[in-house]
Amino acid sequence: MSIWRTKSIKDFMQEGRDNEKLKRSIGTPELIALGVGAIIGSGIFVLTGVAAANYAGPALVFSFILSGITAGLAALVYAEMAAMIPVAGSAYTYAYASLGEIIAWIIGWNLILEYMVASGAVAAGWSGYFTDMLRSVGIALPAVLVNSPASGGLINLPAILITALMTLVAIRGTTTSARTNKIIVAIKILVILAFLALGIPRLNPANWRPFLPFGIPGVIHGAAIIFFAYIGFDAVSTAAEEVRHPSKDLPRGIIGSLAISTLLYIAVTIVLTGLVSYTQLNTPSPVTTGLLAAGVRGASLIVGTGALAGLTSVLLVTIFAQSRVFMAMGRDGLLPPFFARVHHRYHTPWLTTIVVGTFIALIGGLLPIGLIAELANVGTLSAFFIVSLGVLILRRTRPDLERPFKVPFMPWTSLLTMAFALYLFFNLPRLTWIRFAIWMALGLVVYFAYSRHHSVLGRVEPSPLPRPNPRPFSPSRPFFISRPALAPLFLRLRLPWRRK
Repeated sequence: MSIWRTKSIKDFMQEGRDNEKLKRSIGTPELIALGVGAIIGSGIFVLTGVAAANYAGPALVFSFILSGITAGLAALVYAEMAAMIPVAGSAYTYAYASLGEIIAWIIGWNLILEYMVASGAVAAGWSGYFTDMLRSVGIALPAVLVNSPASGGLINLPAILITALMTLVAIRGTTTSARTNKIIVAIKILVILAFLALGIPRLNPANWRPFLPFGIPGVIHGAAIIFFAYIGFDAVSTAAEEVRHPSKDLPRGIIGSLAISTLLYIAVTIVLTGLVSYTQLNTPSPVTTGLLAAGVRGASLIVGTGALAGLTSVLLVTIFAQSRVFMAMGRDGLLPPFFARVHHRYHTPWLTTIVVGTFIALIGGLLPIGLIAELANVGTLSAFFIVSLGVLILRRTRPDLERPFKVPFMPWTSLLTMAFALYLFFNLPRLTWIRFAIWMALGLVVYFAYSRHHSVLGRVEPSPLPRPNPRPFSPSRPFFISRPALAPLFLRLRLPWRRK
């Protein structure tokens, strides 16, 4: 059984048509909300200040533009794949169709890092904002119930509770999840717009000088840091089997969500660095710092509401996306079959969603998130690289395929995406590489011990043709040997063939 076997796109499409259990109830607005919900999270409330203070200064706006262009290239690649192969699984499915089973498994295994580990960090961050908001109104929760054991507590209870709630929402149905996500995203965007409305009249242009305190290298380093604020748009492609018109809606959802998020990031960066000097933004809550410096009362409540909404939507979308990736892997036999089970009433992979929610709750409630959250970057970059390579391969090997959306300026778009992903990949901390190597070794053990032998594609591979059986012997023939068995010998000896 070859580990490089690929699953045909025809089989993927037939599988998607045969799967009547998932309900096609999502359109372009829901997909855009899904993408914005995953992209706009803690990055806009935390990452902007850290990157401005330590890397780019007010020129961080150029860093966001550079990262937005790079993420836009990746989004175009994803859009072509999603429109061409509109089935669940995202990068895992695309790798299975273009590069082979072992690469698909590695990407699926790495997507666990992208979604589950990052979700655990988001849950812990949500707990921190929630605890701070309660403390601001005079309610102090016991320290042992809001800190992980590594931080001197017993359990991070708020992180577990919010994960359980979002898991329940994800189980109740795609329509319920999409509607809930749209409400949360609307609250988040309203808070961001309120920040812009309050901040623009209070801008001080003097805070933009010097504009390039760290030079051009600082802009590039800032782009590398804040690039991970954009990693959520690939969650849109995981909902492919629940989209009403995937060939049109998926590209619109991917590109639209990225465009809106990029504009919001740029606007917030311009206003934030204009409210206060970039040297004062190296705080866990830079947006609050900016509003307080401008004399806005109730800044903590405004920012806290937006941060909670942002983190909640990220958590919901990542639970949704990871469960669909697991469902696709279970359907292909690379994971146990129960991962592919769909609830008869809610039309969601409910067992998979429970498993995902449980692991996220354990990560957010018990583990020191700061030590492992960087692993999410590795999973994302590997997915971007593989999807870009897969588009190139399918353009070469299957030019006949129908492509409702085609990436412009090929092959340069894919090559640039791959180059930037590699650049960031090799600039990750050394400790992250060590943890990634351990994770990959564990994934390969699982593949060769279970997945390779239970793969549905492996079970339908054609076996070697059996050797033809000789004609049944007959006692009337000499020496009880059939003529076909002796024919080569007679031919070799140039003897006539006749029966005595």
